[in-house]
Amino acid sequence: KGEKGEPGGGYYDPRYGGSGVGVPGRPGPPLHLIALNSPQTGFMKGIRGADFLCFTQAQAIGMKGTFRAFLSARLQDLQSIVRRADRDRMPIVNLKDEVLFDSWNSIFNHGTMKENVPIYSFDGKNVLTDSTWPEKMIWHGSTSAGHQHMDGYCETWRVGDHAVSGMASSLHNGNLLEQSSSSCSSSLVVLCIENSYVGQAKR
Repeated sequence: KGEKGEPGGGYYDPRYGGSGVGVPGRPGPPLHLIALNSPQTGFMKGIRGADFLCFTQAQAIGMKGTFRAFLSARLQDLQSIVRRADRDRMPIVNLKDEVLFDSWNSIFNHGTMKENVPIYSFDGKNVLTDSTWPEKMIWHGSTSAGHQHMDGYCETWRVGDHAVSGMASSLHNGNLLEQSSSSCSSSLVVLCIENSYVGQAKR
């Protein structure tokens, strides 16, 4: 098991040679990208509600890291969830530690996942093949660069109304930030990203 570092240090897994300080030329410890165990409509009781689901489901399987919902909202750009110092040096991995993206930054501006590497939910289901998620789409509420998409986040993830829309992306092409507008009543995949920055500012 990894252990919590100093404040601002995050969660480090010794298998990756991780330490609180980045080593030039060597990747840092990985950040996990994992789906919630069931699909969600646009009504998630706000960004705090979505973050709390990520937190509790990670805790339930004994993960020590801090997890946040992979979503932009009125006061949050998705791209900024991972702290600047960690955006290039930490690989993004799935529940089984298989690399999905070489770094956080590589997700943005049309970056695609490694081929044949699945995204799993916290309870171990393969999101792309499991019937729990009839629609293989994820909510993100973002532009392709990971910034908040105006009017694209189901009124800060508080509305599950058919008449309101939010930005989503199909998982089939491996691009997590495809620009597809979906009704907030749709039940889609919600991803959670492990966030190495322990001293997170209160929102």
